[in-house]
Amino acid sequence: MKVAFQGEPGAYSEQAVFNYFGNVATKPCESFDMVFDAVVSDACESGLIPIENSLAGSIHQNYDLLLRHDLYIVGEYLLRVQHCLIALPGVKKEEIKRAISHPQALAQCAAYLRRLGIKPEQGYDTAGSVKMLKESGARDAAAIASHRAAEIYEMQILEEGIEDNSENYTRFLATSKTAVKPEGEAKTSIVFTLKNQPGALFKALSVFALRDIDLTKIESRPLQGTPWDYLFYIDFIGATHEETVRKALDHLSEYALTLRVLGSYPRSR
Repeated sequence: MKVAFQGEPGAYSEQAVFNYFGNVATKPCESFDMVFDAVVSDACESGLIPIENSLAGSIHQNYDLLLRHDLYIVGEYLLRVQHCLIALPGVKKEEIKRAISHPQALAQCAAYLRRLGIKPEQGYDTAGSVKMLKESGARDAAAIASHRAAEIYEMQILEEGIEDNSENYTRFLATSKTAVKPEGEAKTSIVFTLKNQPGALFKALSVFALRDIDLTKIESRPLQGTPWDYLFYIDFIGATHEETVRKALDHLSEYALTLRVLGSYPRSR
């Protein structure tokens, strides 16, 4: 099995791939678009994409890509993110004047960097920043990335766990061209549009409340080509093969202009 992820080897996304799928082959991709393309083209059986972070919020681009591609969500995984300050071998923490990493990683370590007087510099990827730092040979700079990234590029970890909040988790979604029928506790993700009229969203959400279906996530995104109209993404507990969920979706279709099930999949704890 081969799984696509965004980033360089050693990225948090690659760690999530190994944690979720086990010992599989991986395909690093420069962008999230390329991850989806790898699955659609059958270059990979599955892709793993981050969809939200417990501190930074949703990754909106991936919501748009889920709608744009004919793929199913087949699983989810929650990764505890622990950032490391990484430098060239022999460099001391006192020498570091700037830190390079992905903007989200920098934001998650902002207070730590301010405390040490280190200037943040944006990079395209956490592991990629480690790779760039090694190639540059800069001794006044560090990268913020994972423990595994430091091992892969043979760099020195100056300090571990530098994130400002220890409750730092990223939720990943596994995608595939083939849907799954989950056993046990499941989640379902859907996307729909509504008429722009009073009470439309209230009526849409009521189909779940009437059946005691637990909503775990609601996200709105602009409907491209129609200014000030929106798509609504919802995650809820349950699977489409369950009668209660089928009735709720049938009821929702009475109000929704469009409705698409992105997938039912095992719920991650």
